[in-house]
Amino acid sequence: MISNTDKTIIGRAEPIAFPEIGLAGMHARIDTGATTSALWATAEVVDDRLRVVFLGPDHPAYTGKAYYFDEYAHGNVASSNGQTEMRFRIKLLTQLGGRKIRTTFTLADRSTQVYPALIGRNTLRGKFVVDVKTGAPLRDEERKRSAELQGKDHRS
Repeated sequence: MISNTDKTIIGRAEPIAFPEIGLAGMHARIDTGATTSALWATAEVVDDRLRVVFLGPDHPAYTGKAYYFDEYAHGNVASSNGQTEMRFRIKLLTQLGGRKIRTTFTLADRSTQVYPALIGRNTLRGKFVVDVKTGAPLRDEERKRSAELQGKDHRS
C-alpha cells in the first residue's frame, strides 16, 4: 500500500492562484485523465519573448495585462477530443490545495470551458491525491454549460 502522508487531498475542482502574475479568484478543474495542465491564455512570440495575456475579457479576473516570458517551449498537444494543436508551455508558481508548486502549463483557449485552468497528472503526481467528493466545484456554471452542450446536441 502507498502512503499518502506527504500528499495533499484535493477535490475535482479547486481554487487556484498564480502569485507571480497576481491572478487569484479562479478555479481549476482537476483532471487525472489529462497528462498536462492547461491555462486559458493567448500567446505570441514578440522579439524572441513570449507575450501572454491570461484569461479573456469575459472572466472576472481578466486584466488584459501582457506578461513576457524569456523561458518557454512549444509543441503539439492532443486535446480530449483527439485533435492535435501547437501550444506554448510556460512554468508558473501555482497555489493549489494550500501548497505552492512550480507547474508547467500549456496555454490554450479555454473560453468555452467552465474552468480557466485544468490540472493534469504531471502536476498531481507525488503531491496530491484526488477525492472527487471534495473540492470547490462551480456547480451552477457546470449545470449551465451541460445544458448548453445538450441543447447543441439536440439541434444537430
